[in-house]
Amino acid sequence: MRRISIFGATGSVGGSGIDLIRRAGGADAYEVVALTGGRNIRRLAQVARELRAGIAVTAHPDLLGDLREALRGSDTEAAAGPAALAEAASRPADWVLSAIVGAAGLRPGLQALAQGGVLALANKESLVCAGPLIHAAAARGGARILPVDSEHSAIFQALAGEDLDSVKDVTITASGGAFRDWPVERLAAATVAEASTHPNWAMGQRITIDSASMFNKAMEVIEAKEFFGLRPDQIRVLVHPESIVHAMVSHVDGGSIAHLGAPDMRHAIGYALNWPDRAPLPVPALDLARVGSLTFREPDERRWPALRLAREVMAAGGMAGAVFNAAKEQALDDFIAGRIRFTQMAPRVEAVLAAMAGRAGFGAPPADLDSVLDWDRAARQEAAA
Repeated sequence: MRRISIFGATGSVGGSGIDLIRRAGGADAYEVVALTGGRNIRRLAQVARELRAGIAVTAHPDLLGDLREALRGSDTEAAAGPAALAEAASRPADWVLSAIVGAAGLRPGLQALAQGGVLALANKESLVCAGPLIHAAAARGGARILPVDSEHSAIFQALAGEDLDSVKDVTITASGGAFRDWPVERLAAATVAEASTHPNWAMGQRITIDSASMFNKAMEVIEAKEFFGLRPDQIRVLVHPESIVHAMVSHVDGGSIAHLGAPDMRHAIGYALNWPDRAPLPVPALDLARVGSLTFREPDERRWPALRLAREVMAAGGMAGAVFNAAKEQALDDFIAGRIRFTQMAPRVEAVLAAMAGRAGFGAPPADLDSVLDWDRAARQEAAA
């Protein structure tokens, strides 16, 4: 029986993965090694009981008692905190979905890679903050990394059987988020509630706001460079409101291969779950006649300065990705808490990058995970200050 773990099981991506596991037979078809989540203890315990997970872990130590109580009478072990997350990730599994949001997903991802098997990667921060470390861990462990972001899964599928040397460029599409049609002058007054509503995708609050600011897409641009070994000048972004074309690979002969599909995360997760085969998925077939038309436009970087910052991060290399992500996460925290306006997030991140660039070691590749986390903490402190 195939062994699987899901890290971030109570989030939107983790929930989509669990839906696919359930439809494929659940605990009768898979041995569920570990499930992890955050503060939604009721949901974590419910899924752990249903899938007969070996261990369920909450990231929050103060909720361990609640989790134990919710799992009382089951055979699932309860644990909590970062050390427990790392220990759960060290348990051998054939397929691991890494869907923890933020830098907190780094250590479990590295632990999972050390066990071999497949890491289905939805945690953007892993490659943005520590791309060389992630690839080195996969090589040492004999593991395979498969993308779960819809855009990177689309690139991966479009590149199947192709020589990377024949690639001219890659286009990643962006929905534009909640504010794609707002007057730029109105953005300063945008509320958290307004930024938390996505026109196409059903996602968590943080990633939905990141979509509105395009920080999510900026992370994906950096991730594409790290994942596929592309040059920064080979990666383009187009605003595509319908979210039907997820990515396109253009070749030197003038031809392009695009991946199209309904805006449903279960396609990318299901592709990674069944790779190298394809299996039927509960995803609606695309009806282009009903769609009618597809539209595209260049992104306005006055509206979305995060895209410019992504190019600067790729040019700087070294620890710039870790600093960028940490500053972005802190700025997002401050926006959600009402301490800064929506339009102040990008300037805050830019200021942190400028301040941290003068520190010794900024341009050097990460030596180990601890060094990445040290830069992460320092950037958060700088952003908070």
